[in-house]
Amino acid sequence: MKNILVLFLCCFEFGFAQTVRPPAYPLITHDPYFSIWSFSDQLNNSSTRHWTGKNHPLEGALLVDGKPYKFLGETDLNKEMKAVQISDEITATQTTYKFICGKVELKLMFTSPLLLDEIETVARPASYISFVTKSLDNQKHEIKLRFSVGNELAVNTPDQTVETKYFESKHLQGFYTGSTEQNVLGKKGDNLRIDWGYAYLAVPVLQNSTTSFSIHKGIQSADKTFNSLETKLETGKNFHLILAYDDLFSVQYYGKNLRPWWRKDSSMTAEKMLEIVEADYPRLMKKCDEFDKKMYADASTVGGTQYAQLCQLAYRQAIAAHKIVATQDGTLLFFSKENFSNGSIGTVDVTYPSAPLFLLYNTTLMKGMLEFIFQFSENGKWDKPFAAHDMGTYPLANGQTYKNDMPVEESGNMIILTAAIAMVDKNADFAKKHWSTLTQWVEFLKKDGFDPANQLCTDDFAGHLARNANLSIKAIMGIASYAKLAEMLGNKNKAEENLQIAKDMSVKWQTMADVGDHYALTFDKGNTWSQKYNLVWDHILKFDLFPKEVAQKEVTYYLTKQKDFGLPLDSRKTYTKSDWIMWTATLANNKNDFEAFVKPLVRFVNETNRVPLSDWHETANAKQVGFQARSVVGGYFIKMLEKKMQ
Repeated sequence: MKNILVLFLCCFEFGFAQTVRPPAYPLITHDPYFSIWSFSDQLNNSSTRHWTGKNHPLEGALLVDGKPYKFLGETDLNKEMKAVQISDEITATQTTYKFICGKVELKLMFTSPLLLDEIETVARPASYISFVTKSLDNQKHEIKLRFSVGNELAVNTPDQTVETKYFESKHLQGFYTGSTEQNVLGKKGDNLRIDWGYAYLAVPVLQNSTTSFSIHKGIQSADKTFNSLETKLETGKNFHLILAYDDLFSVQYYGKNLRPWWRKDSSMTAEKMLEIVEADYPRLMKKCDEFDKKMYADASTVGGTQYAQLCQLAYRQAIAAHKIVATQDGTLLFFSKENFSNGSIGTVDVTYPSAPLFLLYNTTLMKGMLEFIFQFSENGKWDKPFAAHDMGTYPLANGQTYKNDMPVEESGNMIILTAAIAMVDKNADFAKKHWSTLTQWVEFLKKDGFDPANQLCTDDFAGHLARNANLSIKAIMGIASYAKLAEMLGNKNKAEENLQIAKDMSVKWQTMADVGDHYALTFDKGNTWSQKYNLVWDHILKFDLFPKEVAQKEVTYYLTKQKDFGLPLDSRKTYTKSDWIMWTATLANNKNDFEAFVKPLVRFVNETNRVPLSDWHETANAKQVGFQARSVVGGYFIKMLEKKMQ
């Protein structure tokens, strides 16, 4: 009866704390290959998975007085009892569960310390899994933890063979598993898992340690094979382990294999990295708690509690769709991957929607997403007068592989984001370094940007479109951004010249796109509409090219077009992009209107497919159309960026 009461009280308390039901729960989140999720509400209902949906199984059981209670991974009721999950919570850097295991309560925490003000910490591919138990009847109990890691973490397909070895360092012991083939950077594409490098499980070496390991020796198939540890837990005392992945080399850049950022020093090894991670545990757990609370409070202040919960859900996903690498000269590059899109690496129009998160917390990473596109033009390998679309197919960044250019889209994106970096940094040093390239791109926008020819924009799934009014706004914002950069660099004539061009274009735009109570999708089709999300920079970057009434007229019209699960992208279809909805909502001049756009998005999150958050869904029924686990949900943070820029 007591356990039932505890269960009721915990569920009741939690039900009011969090109203957003995650489509999938982030557990281990570092990069496109090292990314493990739970696709179900109950952590012991199903196997944990890679973001693609393939099994990346972790299993855990608590043995209480000899009885096994499964809390992690699918429960085999013939061999073990099912722990009763009584709560779950997602914060920015952590996912926390509580379970009843007989007469013991277990608190389980997955922490990926993605603290963006610490690039060295973010770059380390290591997560903490923490365990705290307490007696529910005030009696002593013998408690053991059994934790297992599936060998599928180290392969692309389960039929590949792996080998596991034990290791021990100064403060840690554990095992690591890798494929026998070790074909480093040997595959490229979208729906792939890593099959080189090594998955590590490490635990502290403690005095009177009771930890024992069960490791498959020799070569075996990865399919449904596990390596395990078992250790005693003391009631009320925190125990943690570390799950990590050493990929050796992360990205190929112009034919050269690049180390991950944390391995840029040739003397660094996985064991040394793990020792640093272990030593950092108390500090990082404290800092993660503090950051999570502050981020939630900041988001709640500007956008309400539901907005804050969406940001919590998006935070780790947005970061973990990237990889931080070091070039031979020590330059930091921050490569995104288009997850379940087309697998491109370093796509500019994926960088653009994700940018608010990184502009908010660390512009070094933002520069790392633009640098390789600048280099692509400046090293002569990209000879077109506009910016490239991508750098290749992940993880090979050897040059654009997407077959269609997006001339206005990508050029506008690059200039706008460079200006945003300068305004956050309060200097234009990064722009100065690439000034000739920015000048080439702005000349293209002045010539071909205002009334775009038939071409793709970032919403390329909707097809080619000529005279795109929202794309025209991007060109105008790009020209104004260049003017702002010229001003910051002391080039008064260039600043005034380009600002006047942007002003003239904005006036002309208002006439050409105006169809009464809103603005059209294209300049030649008056019975249409579209989200003008690019207009958000006019306010955030303080250009003030468009009267405030323009944005408010659009917002008022959009609120008449919303469906149960969000605002459609435009008048052609009922599908939408949730990142753009958040940008469009930020055009609103009051909190009530902003929250009116957020509310249907929360309903979408609560009712959509059980996969890591998709950014492309149907507004009529919440079904995923495509894409998942993408970085673009970093765009949710644009409301917080707006506050920062004020």
